[in-house]
Amino acid sequence: MKIAVIPIDNRPICYDLIQDVLSIDKNIELFMPEIKHLGGLCNQSDINNIFKFLENLKDVDFLIVSLDTIAYGGLIPSRRIEDDFEIIKERIEKFKNIVKNKTKKILAFSSIMRISNNNINEEEKTYWAQWGKRIFDWSYHLHKSEIEKSFNCVINKIPEDILEDYLETRKRNFEINKIYLEWAKEGFFDTLIFSKDDCAKFGLNVKEANELNDLIKKNNIKQAFIKTGADEIPLGLISRALTKNNIIKINPVFLEKNSANLISKYEDISIYDCTIAQIKLAGCNIDNEKYNLKMIINNFKYEQGDLVLGDVVNTNKNEFGFNLDNCFIADVNNANGSDCEFVEQLFKKNNENFYGYCAYNTSANTIGCVLFCAIVKFLAVKNNSYNENAFKKIQFIRFLDDWGYQAITRKFVRENKPYYDKALIQKKHELDSNAEKISKFLNFYPQKIEYSLPWKRSFEIRIKIF
Repeated sequence: MKIAVIPIDNRPICYDLIQDVLSIDKNIELFMPEIKHLGGLCNQSDINNIFKFLENLKDVDFLIVSLDTIAYGGLIPSRRIEDDFEIIKERIEKFKNIVKNKTKKILAFSSIMRISNNNINEEEKTYWAQWGKRIFDWSYHLHKSEIEKSFNCVINKIPEDILEDYLETRKRNFEINKIYLEWAKEGFFDTLIFSKDDCAKFGLNVKEANELNDLIKKNNIKQAFIKTGADEIPLGLISRALTKNNIIKINPVFLEKNSANLISKYEDISIYDCTIAQIKLAGCNIDNEKYNLKMIINNFKYEQGDLVLGDVVNTNKNEFGFNLDNCFIADVNNANGSDCEFVEQLFKKNNENFYGYCAYNTSANTIGCVLFCAIVKFLAVKNNSYNENAFKKIQFIRFLDDWGYQAITRKFVRENKPYYDKALIQKKHELDSNAEKISKFLNFYPQKIEYSLPWKRSFEIRIKIF
């Protein structure tokens, strides 16, 4: 099978992960642009070179594409760049003309521009440092008032020029998303996802999602969907491509079954609804009896912790009543990393027929990521094309990233801003020590491990093993 992917950007979770997971199946041939042509935190993707990459594609079975990369140069540039509507429209139409004869199966995703609830402009326009929280509050209460048909006094002290610029950017991106819906109506996309990133209950982003959903229903566009999440969406779409002719039945099991209706941080739906939506996006069926794989969700009992905010929730269970046979695990007890006690208990278990673990960032990120890995392994085993060394490699990286770094080491690195690289070097011994524990669990012993922070901040760590 030949699969081409245009990632969101050059982060390890968006680029390296796709390569590493798909290498589990020896029968999958992957095509992606060189990483140097993809955007980062402070630069856009090289659209011209991405167009050249697409022009040179030869009859792939599936094309998975981040439309934000095509239109704006990436997810973060979609909120920042000043290109007007006509320029972006011309760009996406060029893309359409290039790929229409390359494959009949195009699975694409586009973001609904987020509204972050803080005064951090790292991924936003410069004025977010002063006005971001106020823009969020204004947006939230404006939409809430409209929905509840009530007067809600919001004192708007946002400068007129800043608010005008912000709304112009939102309108531009929203109109581009409506063009994609027209393409879906024509049958251009096999699947089209609009992703809601960092959502609250109300806001202009939620309002736009509702309007897009109304258009989807009105025009009966069965291949278009609204989904909570962002980074995991391409992983779900690749999974969906792989399961087109393969029915995989998943049994989701919540360790805190009475709390599955609670909502995770940074999301607007319950952990149960998030799990079901990710399974369906991946093209799998839910079956609690005659299932192929069991999905264990280590969910929170009262409220999800957040390792970045220092709000750590560790499980108080002494033992878990399940084994790892035909099982994969989404660890969402905390946002932004693992439940340390839970992982320590996992390491005591036999992992001979284990299908994966993840605790990356948000609940949707975690669930989509581990589903992707489990699906690829399941189909590779079924088709006698399984590369066990590749599976152990990606699991080694996930445990070392989500547990070893995010849950344990990152706090020190983050507290040493802006000297992140130096702090990481100081903590290399700690990472290496935890890597030894992972090696014993997986029976996988890399000769060399390299660590780097590709975006020069504490969040993304690139782990290279040799």
